[in-house]
Amino acid sequence: MSLVADDPVEAGRAALDRHAWEEAYETLSNADRAGSLSAEGLFLLADSAWWSGHPEDVIDALERAYAAYSSEGDPSSAAMVAFRLAEQHGMRVELAQAQAWMSRAERLASDLPEGAVHGWLEWIRGLMAFGDVDAAINHYDQAIEIARRVGDPNLYGMSLHDKGHLLCMQGKVAEGLALMDEVMVAAVGGEMQPLAAGYVYCGMIGICTRLTDYGRAAEWTAATTRWCERHSISAFPGVCRVHRAQVWTVRGEWTKAEEEARTACEELPRYNMMPGLGFANYEIGEVRRQMGDLSAAEEAYTKAHQYGHSPHPGLALVWLMQGKTESAAAAVREALAEAADDRLARIKLLPAQAEIAVAAGDVDLAARAADELEGMIHDYETPARLAIAAYVRGMVHLAQGDAERGVGDLRHARKRWLETGAPYEAARAGVLMARAQLVLGDRDGAALEAKTAREAFERLGAHRAAEEVTRLLGDLDLSAGRTERVRRTFMFTDIVKSTDLVAAIGDDAWEDLLSWHDLKLRSLFTSHGGEVVHHTGDGFFIAFEDAEAAIRCAVGIQRALADHRRSQGFAPQVRIGVHAAEATRRGNDYGGGEVHKAARIAAAAGGGDIFASVDTVSGSQSGLSISEPEPLMLKGIAEPVPIVRIDWRATSLEAPAGTG
Repeated sequence: MSLVADDPVEAGRAALDRHAWEEAYETLSNADRAGSLSAEGLFLLADSAWWSGHPEDVIDALERAYAAYSSEGDPSSAAMVAFRLAEQHGMRVELAQAQAWMSRAERLASDLPEGAVHGWLEWIRGLMAFGDVDAAINHYDQAIEIARRVGDPNLYGMSLHDKGHLLCMQGKVAEGLALMDEVMVAAVGGEMQPLAAGYVYCGMIGICTRLTDYGRAAEWTAATTRWCERHSISAFPGVCRVHRAQVWTVRGEWTKAEEEARTACEELPRYNMMPGLGFANYEIGEVRRQMGDLSAAEEAYTKAHQYGHSPHPGLALVWLMQGKTESAAAAVREALAEAADDRLARIKLLPAQAEIAVAAGDVDLAARAADELEGMIHDYETPARLAIAAYVRGMVHLAQGDAERGVGDLRHARKRWLETGAPYEAARAGVLMARAQLVLGDRDGAALEAKTAREAFERLGAHRAAEEVTRLLGDLDLSAGRTERVRRTFMFTDIVKSTDLVAAIGDDAWEDLLSWHDLKLRSLFTSHGGEVVHHTGDGFFIAFEDAEAAIRCAVGIQRALADHRRSQGFAPQVRIGVHAAEATRRGNDYGGGEVHKAARIAAAAGGGDIFASVDTVSGSQSGLSISEPEPLMLKGIAEPVPIVRIDWRATSLEAPAGTG
């Protein structure tokens, strides 16, 4: 039998070396329960507990490792464990216990020859220097020198990283990032242990997002992901996930971003990192706000505030979108006052202040915000910072009546956002540019920009923004006096018996369900090429280019509602009417007798039904399951209309994307 098989400590160490975290944890935990773990084994158990997702066991294992090393007469190892305990309590913001273990580590180290623990103590002193930047950098420099002498790459990397971080915060961005980049090379090159590598990655992405250097953040995220895959590390827990979510949010990968932030919300309490929950919930709010789900965004921002994270500018922008302009202006004004000496926070807040001020008609305040913003970005110019400044200046020029200069600024902003890989922000710049071009009388140019922006919003799932652009395009057509006869397939949806469901589940649950209903249906409309013409509380009026897309969408809606009913216990009953015909299009609206007929077809249906005119289903593929035609007298229609009921359960049309 091998030595590793006989010795659980060696078996645990071997598993840790392979990054087989759960195997190491199980091996060492079993040995611990059998009472056969040495001090070294307990120290390894703490490491395996961290990486296998059992953070509640880390401090217990370290405390017992400290006691065992002390009993064994090994003050050097005991001092290192005491430092690790100080670090763990510090991460949990348990400052009294962190300071107590720090004092114990210092007492033990004072009688020892120079070793790694002395450098780590200098490093933690740097962290605890708080606002005294010079003192903190001095501690980091000493830690770096000790790391060089004792050959500790983890101490060297983390100390150099933190020094770089502080230099960035001082405004010495190029110098600071150069140090942090150097450390990242070591981290992804395998020169540092996973915990240290995760620490420097998290800090790097954090400073990049604060500096709006999304290109650098994405580059190091990709490199770190490759490193994680090579070393069987699924992800760094907690706040690191939120930083990744920030990058994905900017890149328009909203589903990934929200999933990562929500996973962080599950992990952070397990690691007792409660302040990080504010950060994670704020990022969920950002995703939901850009999607146009204002109620969910407001809820997430409120949770962020409850955990000590400022909810602004995100919440202020939600209030602006809800028409609460005065509340939005006051919130940003107060947030800027609190961030009087924080340049990076002000760079984040000033664009929101300018946008809210323009909405409130205070162009002078918006111009002052633009001036301050432009003065702040020159210490470190990234494409995103330049885009932000150009967007705000273009918005101000447009509000001041100088649309020509506004177009130039906004064109520059969109170009920079595209360089950054930020499709949502690029589309926003395109919308504002379309409005400026409309002022200048360039209707064709405005329509081109607006259509491009709408396509981007629809791809992203930014339904509210897409609808606003659709209204702008309708205004463009109306301003040109355009009407046209078009053939479309019209769909009307409506929730039935909503009063009964509200009584059964309560007002709050109903509001949540209605929000889900709206988002789900909008997603299905978009994925099937539907154009939302009107949204009237419980129902939608949608136009499709062809009948088959409309039918597929209707089937997808009923299946999605049925799935939700099975999984959640309830879902609204929705009736759907579909009718293909010619109508008059005026801007974004449709009118005429055939539209009226489509609405009446929907009104004749019951909850869970899809009714369609016979002409609508003629020529559809054979998988469609329909009833025999039945002539119905519809209110306001002189002649009976032949109607079929589509059996969406039996229909073998391939289920549309997103219906499950």
